[in-house]
Amino acid sequence: MEYNLVEKLAIIKAIDEVLLADGHIRESEVDFLEELMRLLKFDYNLIQEAREITAIEAMAILKVMTGKKKNGMAVLLREMAHSDGDFNNKEYDLILNLLLEAGVDLQN
Repeated sequence: MEYNLVEKLAIIKAIDEVLLADGHIRESEVDFLEELMRLLKFDYNLIQEAREITAIEAMAILKVMTGKKKNGMAVLLREMAHSDGDFNNKEYDLILNLLLEAGVDLQN
């Protein structure tokens, strides 16, 4: 899936929130993040930029993405949550809220 720079910022912001949801970062999560960096073609500087935008700004971007891009983001969020082998309630609730607010069709 090809995302533009603004979409990448918003997705990275969401992924970062999932990464930090349980209060600690495991090596497997860092490994997955590095794989995402290669897949989506971004570097650590973009992670820092994503951390500087507000959740409201990120959500505004996510809401206007196409359904296909939103579904791709949903997969990335799920994979990040599972990357440490512990998909906990905090991560589940966060992802569910992100997807619902972004307007992802969860019926498909």
